Amino acid sequence: MLKVQEIRELIKLVDHSSIDEFVFEQDGSKIKMKKNKAETTVVAQPINEIPVVETVKPQQSALSEVNQETPAEEKPAAREEAAPEATNLHKITSPMVGTFYQSSSPDTPAYVKVGSKVSNDSIVCIVEAMKLFNEIEAEVNGEIVEFLVSDGQLVEYGQPLFLVKPE
Repeated sequence: MLKVQEIRELIKLVDHSSIDEFVFEQDGSKIKMKKNKAETTVVAQPINEIPVVETVKPQQSALSEVNQETPAEEKPAAREEAAPEATNLHKITSPMVGTFYQSSSPDTPAYVKVGSKVSNDSIVCIVEAMKLFNEIEAEVNGEIVEFLVSDGQLVEYGQPLFLVKPE
């Protein structure tokens, strides 16, 4: 059975693609997605409910373990340092879970550097999810102030990637 995060990724990929219907079957479970105008509908039909229950419980405990470890280690210090600056800066966030890349290939220069001027439709990076390379746009006019992730790093949905000083 797919994990909740993998299902979310599939929804986003279908939503941003030109396909109207998507069906996925695995281990006795079926996921069917259809686009209706501007909406995406998800229907999950577990054929055998026991594996679904067993799959969900480990995910919840894994998430709670991550949440218990992260705040105690690095997150508070990073938030304290960024808090005064972040009030007037725009955060470009990842729209999906995937791998962050600064350029389209290892042989090409990065889309942006610290100090680069960007417009709302400027491509600032790529997030690769499920072997699809998704170009991420700045969504704001301004100047790149800071990279918050490194090239090749795994990123989560909603994770800040860049700080931009809006113009």
